[in-house]
Amino acid sequence: MLGIVFTEFLEMVEGGFGPDMVDDILDDSGLSGAYTAVGNYPFSEMAALIGALSQRSNLPAPDLIEAYGKHLFGRFSARYPDFFRDQDDVLTFLEGIEQRIHTEVRKLYPSAELPAFSCQRPAADRLLMHYQSPKCLGHLAAGLIKGCGEHFKTPLTVTASADLSSPEITFTVQRT
Repeated sequence: MLGIVFTEFLEMVEGGFGPDMVDDILDDSGLSGAYTAVGNYPFSEMAALIGALSQRSNLPAPDLIEAYGKHLFGRFSARYPDFFRDQDDVLTFLEGIEQRIHTEVRKLYPSAELPAFSCQRPAADRLLMHYQSPKCLGHLAAGLIKGCGEHFKTPLTVTASADLSSPEITFTVQRT
């Protein structure tokens, strides 16, 4: 898993819960916290950090993961403005994630294990996004989609065809 996912997660925890919480979840999970944005780390470490935060905060892990997805989208838009240049429609942006963003990420980080998205546009105000990932991070994907709506200042309704912990989900994204 790309290091930026870890560094941004720890920044979100620090901003939302304080620096002591970061130390606590690192201690609870037995991890050093020595992550760099360009490194690559085991998914099991992210799962341990989320589990520790859930235990410490008494918040359900799925809610924390979705909130992190929203946060992460905001950070991506701030850190990588070129991906957002000439983009003014949320559904068109989401429809192009695989070709526009994931293609570039794979060029920079060939070992990156990204989810796969295929899209269909059944109506001008609706997008079907088929998500596939062995990491089963549908909650993160849902948060990223909702964060995208916030970025484009477009209210969205996001529904899922399956449990968000499934390896394959079709998200229906509708402008509201």
